[in-house]
Amino acid sequence: MRVITGTARGRRLGELEGMDTRPTYDRVKEGMFNIIQFDIEGRRVLDLFGGTGQLGIECLSRGAERCTFVDQRRDAVRLIRENLKVTELSDRARVVQGDAIGFLNTTQEKYHLIFLDPPYDSGLLESALKKISTIDILAENGIIICESRTEQPVPELPAPFVKSRDYRYGKTKVNLYRKEN
Repeated sequence: MRVITGTARGRRLGELEGMDTRPTYDRVKEGMFNIIQFDIEGRRVLDLFGGTGQLGIECLSRGAERCTFVDQRRDAVRLIRENLKVTELSDRARVVQGDAIGFLNTTQEKYHLIFLDPPYDSGLLESALKKISTIDILAENGIIICESRTEQPVPELPAPFVKSRDYRYGKTKVNLYRKEN
């Protein structure tokens, strides 16, 4: 697993052992970043189910202003911090160990990009989307990027959120929601 482009281009990121964390495949990550490539620079990012930190780190490498990483697992938080050191991006990052929904309930920050890549079939994607749609943490014209199994339906959200088309990469689906004015 490597950083695709930007200041940390080519740097190898550490991975977690076991099957509890599923890193985003390179093909999916590349497709995802092709879709949002002009929406990253200078933006505040939330990588809500951080895992290895690869999505938020890719944003920081591409010029995001800041990224907050949240993961419940202690070993994941440790790895995110290590990967930030390897990429020399720690100065623009905040790493939080804790429950994702609990974090959403307490954060006061507004984000331009929110990545949701929870464990598949856990119900956390739906819970996070529902919570984000009821609290005001996504900046105007902000984007929520969701990763799930291709067969998993993702909910429609109330206005001002608009769901874009599905992007399919083998068995993985990426959905975007935009918060419109």
